[in-house]
Amino acid sequence: MEQPTLPLIILPFPLVLLPGARATFPIPANLADALLPTPSSPPYPSSKTRETPSSTSGLSPPRITRFVRPRPNSDEPHLLTLTGLARVRLTDPPQVVNDPLPLPRLDVSYPPQDADSPPATDVVQDFKAAAIRLLERFSQDTSQSARKRESWTRIAHLVEESESHKAAALADAIISAVGAEHADKLVLLSTESPSLRLQHVTNVLAKQLSIVEVSSKIATAVDESLSKQQKALFLRQQLAAISAELQRLEPGIPTCMARGMAEVRRAATAEARRLKRIPPQNAEHGVVRTYLEWLTSLPWTPPATASETLTRSDFLTNSKSQLDADHYGLEKVKRRLMEYLAVVRLRALIAQEAETEQAKAQEVTLKKVIDDPAGGASEADGQKENACRALIKAGEIPALPQVPVPVPPPQSLLKAKGIKAPILLFIGPPGTGKTSLGQSIARALGRPFQRIALGGVRDEAEIRGHRRTYVASGPGLLAQALRKAGRMDPVLLLDEIDKVGQSNYHGDPSAALLEVLDPEQNVAFNDHYLNVPIDLSQILFICTANSLDTISPPLLDRCEVIQLSGYTHDEKLHIARRFLLPKQLTQNGLSGPHVQLTEPALLKTVTHYTREAGVRSLERSIGGIVRFKAVEWAAHVDAQGLAPSSLPTLLPAASEPSDALVKRSKEGGVGYNPVVEADELEKILGLSRYDGEDREREARRGVVWGLVVTGMGEGEIMPVESIATPGSGHLKLTGSLGDVIKESAELALSWVKTHSYDLGITSKRAQDPLRIPDAMIDIHLHLPAGAQKKDGPSAGVAMVCAMVSLLTGKCVPPTTAMTGEITLRGRVSPVGGVKEKVLGAHRAGANKVIVPWANRKDVEHDVPKEVRARMQFVFARTVREVLDAAFGEGTLPWHTLTPVVESRL
Repeated sequence: MEQPTLPLIILPFPLVLLPGARATFPIPANLADALLPTPSSPPYPSSKTRETPSSTSGLSPPRITRFVRPRPNSDEPHLLTLTGLARVRLTDPPQVVNDPLPLPRLDVSYPPQDADSPPATDVVQDFKAAAIRLLERFSQDTSQSARKRESWTRIAHLVEESESHKAAALADAIISAVGAEHADKLVLLSTESPSLRLQHVTNVLAKQLSIVEVSSKIATAVDESLSKQQKALFLRQQLAAISAELQRLEPGIPTCMARGMAEVRRAATAEARRLKRIPPQNAEHGVVRTYLEWLTSLPWTPPATASETLTRSDFLTNSKSQLDADHYGLEKVKRRLMEYLAVVRLRALIAQEAETEQAKAQEVTLKKVIDDPAGGASEADGQKENACRALIKAGEIPALPQVPVPVPPPQSLLKAKGIKAPILLFIGPPGTGKTSLGQSIARALGRPFQRIALGGVRDEAEIRGHRRTYVASGPGLLAQALRKAGRMDPVLLLDEIDKVGQSNYHGDPSAALLEVLDPEQNVAFNDHYLNVPIDLSQILFICTANSLDTISPPLLDRCEVIQLSGYTHDEKLHIARRFLLPKQLTQNGLSGPHVQLTEPALLKTVTHYTREAGVRSLERSIGGIVRFKAVEWAAHVDAQGLAPSSLPTLLPAASEPSDALVKRSKEGGVGYNPVVEADELEKILGLSRYDGEDREREARRGVVWGLVVTGMGEGEIMPVESIATPGSGHLKLTGSLGDVIKESAELALSWVKTHSYDLGITSKRAQDPLRIPDAMIDIHLHLPAGAQKKDGPSAGVAMVCAMVSLLTGKCVPPTTAMTGEITLRGRVSPVGGVKEKVLGAHRAGANKVIVPWANRKDVEHDVPKEVRARMQFVFARTVREVLDAAFGEGTLPWHTLTPVVESRL
């Protein structure tokens, strides 16, 4: 009879294939190619493992039951699944080589027929009893899944009902399932007698059962002996992992449950239970579900990496660079912001140092516990770790000593030490960078930025949220902003806070903001829709407004006001060159070489086409220039067949003046001229807006130029015009003037009448300057732009100068502007808005400004240095000093110097 041979496949260690068992493992591609042509029905033998050196060791010839090919162009291996069929023996020991191909064929011999004799009954009963006890133990293990426990129960029933002649085959399958050791599987594979195999399996199962029982007893004993301090320490170390696991297992409950927010936990739990009882067809089901979605979507806890940005050594440097890169000028504002960022960084470093010291203290305590020879947590951990490696009697477990472990302070105490963010209020005209400053702060802090527009908000529910009893109710704007930000510490911009609606039957929105902007109250802000406390103390609130007049005093008291008065000409030139022009080029599909504004052209755009505190009109003007050049470039590209991204054919050289380039362009040397000159602006932007006003600003009798602050916070110059008309000696006022400015006009006229003799207007001290020899005259005083309301105590000086100019015939230069209020005694009182007024005069081209002496500190501290260097400031204490500065020293024929008489009433 011919000797049977079978091919050899080497199994990876520690895989052992028993009859009736399955094994899946990866194989190389060349081996897969060798196996593919072979049908799966003939058995392929498995190689003997590396721990069977004997030539008579048993092997299991398998059958290929599954072959998985990888996807094309992937790194996944081929998978081969084998099923053991029977035991065989190798006649000669194989020679193991690294290359498995070609598959070697070895001589094998099958077990004799008497080796399959039925085992003894007592051996089978012992095997069944040991197998059932172990399988029942596995089925009661709660650490395994329900499906796995059910599988163990089915296998136990199969073992109990199996016949004697099938016990040996069942033993092979159970050993493969329970995870026996590698050596036990090899012994079982090499044993041919069914009785001996059952006896060996019975011993292995008994050993497995003993290990499982002792491990459970040791774990129970160790857990019971651990002290409360040790348990608390272990739980604190794994708090983050437990919180994440709770969130994964119960997605309907927010993470704040692990943080001890009892009210949120109760509300979420109650609504979740209620949702289970409501049918999906009920309308209330959608209401409750929407509420739970809002409750779970809010970021209830601050991020763990919130302080990483603050603790970097280059935080302040990067923040200063960020502010300088986003804004030019505004040094006072930047200084205040850097003060806040420095304080935030110091508090973060202090908190980090405290956490480091606390961690070191815990590490020292744990080291003492580990080094304690009498036992402690280290002994408990060692026993628990080695429970599955040795058999120990439960009664021999030593008692663990009580080791005191210091309890760290709760997280609430650490959080209370954090800095409370200030409520910053940016006051300034439109276009001065209030909103972009908030964005720069958010980028510097590494926090998300959210904006809430409060302009026109009339309902208190927009802030506090609608109550759930209303149809289509929802949370307020604050809760919506937190949901969008995804963090509890964003930078929140409350835009146009001065334009919030006034109190009405919907409530007062500004009163609702009192709780939001109070650091002592917003720790537990209550939204009417959510009806749970929300911590707003970590939010950096930034408010913006154009005027302080419409903001309620209690709300203003909670804010730190930072003035943004406006930009000078130099600042506008830098802003236009660094920010506005590149932005418009990008928006209009051009690059820097395509449009080059000369300095005279840019200066003319700033001075003749815009005269505002901000830069929005300037940006629109620059956008008009860029669009005009974009049309020219598009026509040039179409005519020449060039690519839109190509550069002009001839760029201006650094040494070549622009006039020469323009000349060569007109001569046909350049197809497209990227340079924009000042004389081209009228063709591009039209007639300049402020040329007419400049031509009208000439020295005229009875006309002077005062300084005002508009309702938008911008400073401007305004002419104060006066004429003499026949009448009865009265004063006529026009121009939509308020009561305060009317009183200033009355004061000015009274002072002029009192000092008309000193000014040379009358020849006698008691003579009325409005009574001429032939008739009486009236003075008509007018402030242009009658559609605009005007009021305020700062026009007295200008009105006195206008009346003196009218009555004396002397003129005030049009480049002189003034502000200030007067008294009946001839004193000049201080006024507000000096910086805005001076900047308005600078934009209007005035080179001499008269201000009260008491406002000298405002000029020195608030007005930029470059403006002070280009303008002449006269600080006046009395009206006479004002008149001498306005008309010129020695221009007015002062008869006598009337002393100032102090009232002693």
